[in-house]
Amino acid sequence: MYQKQFIYAVTISFAFGVGLSSIFDISLFITTWLVLIGVGLFLINKKTDSDYSNSLKIFCAGLLFCALGMSRMYLEKESYLPDPYDNLLETEVTIEGVIVVEPDVRESTTHLTIETEAIKILAIVERYSQVEYGDLVQVTGTLKKPTSFATDYDRIFLYPEYLRARGIDHTMSFSEVKVLESGHGNYFMTKLYEFKKSFMDVTEGLYQEPYAGLGEGLLLGVKQALGDELEQDFRRAGIIHIVVLSGYNIMLVVLFVMYVLSFLLPFRMRMVVGIMSIISFALLVGLSATVVRASLMASLLLLSKLLDRQYLVMRALFLAGFIMLMINPYLLLYDVGFQLSFLATLGLLLCSERIGEWLSSVPTWLGIREFLVATLVTQVFVAPLILYQIGELSLVAVIVNVLVLPMVPVAMLLVFISGLVGMISVPLALPFVFLGHYSLLYIVTISQWFAASPFASVIAPVFSIWWLIILYGIIGVVVLKILKIESGKQALAGWTIVEEETIVADESRSDSSATNTPVFFR
Repeated sequence: MYQKQFIYAVTISFAFGVGLSSIFDISLFITTWLVLIGVGLFLINKKTDSDYSNSLKIFCAGLLFCALGMSRMYLEKESYLPDPYDNLLETEVTIEGVIVVEPDVRESTTHLTIETEAIKILAIVERYSQVEYGDLVQVTGTLKKPTSFATDYDRIFLYPEYLRARGIDHTMSFSEVKVLESGHGNYFMTKLYEFKKSFMDVTEGLYQEPYAGLGEGLLLGVKQALGDELEQDFRRAGIIHIVVLSGYNIMLVVLFVMYVLSFLLPFRMRMVVGIMSIISFALLVGLSATVVRASLMASLLLLSKLLDRQYLVMRALFLAGFIMLMINPYLLLYDVGFQLSFLATLGLLLCSERIGEWLSSVPTWLGIREFLVATLVTQVFVAPLILYQIGELSLVAVIVNVLVLPMVPVAMLLVFISGLVGMISVPLALPFVFLGHYSLLYIVTISQWFAASPFASVIAPVFSIWWLIILYGIIGVVVLKILKIESGKQALAGWTIVEEETIVADESRSDSSATNTPVFFR
């Protein structure tokens, strides 16, 4: 119990320190004092050995990890100072650098992440610019600092912080790009992206739009391939998560990979290759917060099996969050994907079992009950944040997810097989394309039909962060109540109700001095 409390306490304290340092400018002087107080209390506690020893140890560890979180964020902020390009802002410049992230092709533009010796910039160029990952390019345009802007629903999008979470501190819009050399990227990543491009080219040749885009979204998280109209339909229907590679998609990929490997490799080699496959897939589809969180948890599961250790999924979630924030502390407050992914997973771990019992009358055919429970729980946990950060919440998400999610693994498998076979022989891929087309058509039809309803989604007015805190406070109280009921049930698990007279008779035969106080639970 102490170990469990310790792990959660230090992780939450670290995140709290990161959050404080993100909002306020906290100097190393303050963090040093926190460390001294924590160490001092720990030494005092070690000498006195009081009844509150374990609680004080947890408190001391919390102070130390809070200071660690503050220091980590402080160092991250300092890494962007001073800015060597301050005197060139709002002027036309020419910069040479290497494209270090796969080009992000949109409907009318392409976004390039270019790294120079001093900075990393986001250059927005024409859609059909012939550039690839690893190209050494020369870009010409007006260098700017990103600024926050209002969204369609009057939310303020903190664009500078969003980009900084990706290591970017400058933008260059409507740039001209010229390729100087190729082959400056990582060899392994280059080969991964070459395979991805070949697969997407084949898929786009086998399927017509928007089904090709949907297939690429399901398998590779290429949301932009959907097109603006279908993407908006998916948002209104509440299933946009299936094309940005949610934890569900990652789980399906991991299950498929491990199933195939089970026929090819012995146990230990299977676990090692499985972890390597998860890492490769995460790199292939882009290291979004959702993908990284799910991949870390899946890798920890396989690692625990490899080392023959117990895997506790809640601890894995907190450990994954800790690792991600240690690497990139900007994720905590400035990446909605990280926030939604963590909250949704936390909700599933805390409440899905109990909610499943309440919905025991729902049939389990095709996993309907599981999908219903998962959707209900995740919607409750993410709804306040979606309303606060985005402003639009789907009202049909529960029913649409129950209808669509059973078809997602079928569509993913068929698109994958058809694309893979199509890279060898198009005629051989046609039967899979036929089946894949109708699985994708089903998903599109359901989403468009529900999205067309005038009551598909609700748009909330802008509200204070205090209302967000209150809403999550209410959810927290309800969850604690559910957990309290659940813990009470677990305490009685394995006990049997027996007749009072039977116990009294048994005890009188075995020990005449035993009390006849009734005992009802064994």
